Amino acid sequence: MTKLFFILTLCLISTQVSAAFIEGLEDVPMPEGMIQPVNENISFGNEESRLVDTLLTSDTLNFKQIQQFYSKNLPEFGWTYQGKRGETLVFEREGEVMDISCESSKPLVVRLIVKSKI
Repeated sequence: MTKLFFILTLCLISTQVSAAFIEGLEDVPMPEGMIQPVNENISFGNEESRLVDTLLTSDTLNFKQIQQFYSKNLPEFGWTYQGKRGETLVFEREGEVMDISCESSKPLVVRLIVKSKI
């Protein structure tokens, strides 16, 4: 029993360590295969509001995969899918809006903007 518990604990720790989150949006996961370029993050705010604008890039993923990833994973973090505005995916959570848009397809460049609803 102890050996099984040890193995399960190691599996849980390795899964948590491998999860990548977006700098500036520490509760928004980043799909495997994407990177967040250094210095491509604008973030400011205070206790009442915030704005985060960041880019993610990938040579291997497409925007449909990004849409599937976020549609599946963001609800676990309290975000609800609101639909599309043009080609932009829109999610909302507790007074905030997240827009996810495709800036370029080859290579894939995705822009995420989180802003307070004022």
